[in-house]
Amino acid sequence: MSSFKIIPVIDVLNSEAVHAIKGEREKYKPLKAVWINNCDPIKIIKKLKDDYEINDIYIADLDAIIKKEPNFKLLEKILTIPNVKIIIDPGILSIKNVKIYSKYNIDTLILGLETIKNLKVISKCLKVYGKNKTIVSIDMYNELIQTNIKELQNQKLIDIIKKIENLGVEKIILLDLYKVGQKLGGIPQLYQEIRDKFKGNIIVGGGIKDMDDIKLYNKHNFSGVLIGTALHDGTINIDKIRKFNLS
Repeated sequence: MSSFKIIPVIDVLNSEAVHAIKGEREKYKPLKAVWINNCDPIKIIKKLKDDYEINDIYIADLDAIIKKEPNFKLLEKILTIPNVKIIIDPGILSIKNVKIYSKYNIDTLILGLETIKNLKVISKCLKVYGKNKTIVSIDMYNELIQTNIKELQNQKLIDIIKKIENLGVEKIILLDLYKVGQKLGGIPQLYQEIRDKFKGNIIVGGGIKDMDDIKLYNKHNFSGVLIGTALHDGTINIDKIRKFNLS
């Protein structure tokens, strides 16, 4: 297991950071955070790094995921920022997309079950990036799988994750879009069942409430959490994140 990480989320739409709520992407509005008066992703990343020593950043390229228009210009600018580890979900569809992103110095590429066309994309990405730099996002809505892959539809989540693990995947994200922006808190029983069966690293996104919630996930052997709303509205003090990650 890798050391537990608290990873800030930046959802990018039309080259701006936006506030994500319940996966209702057509309603996302420019981000208003208490700790920075700006929705420029570059300035947000630089402030996280320079002021709070937070180097691991999760980026959801909604221009790619929603509009199928990857924001390569913004990505190139982000990658010029030194000492930042970019974990990006760029709406990967196919093996061709994996090859395109392999040209960029991305720390970790996310393959979302919501967008990839088939399981061969996962196998190819593992060969190109390696197990340590590939994460499969188990995309859900209210704990129901969101995917276009026919062989995964109508299957139990535990069985889907086992199939993913059998491909060689060692890192997954449990991302429930329904929980995004809601600060529901607690560890769902389903997540604990997955933690008991999946041998690799698990990061959780959606529903993170506060620092006590984060400590609970750490205690139960998860590998990290993605935080957006609770960070941006000040529920979780950003300096506490810095101290936690450095401890």
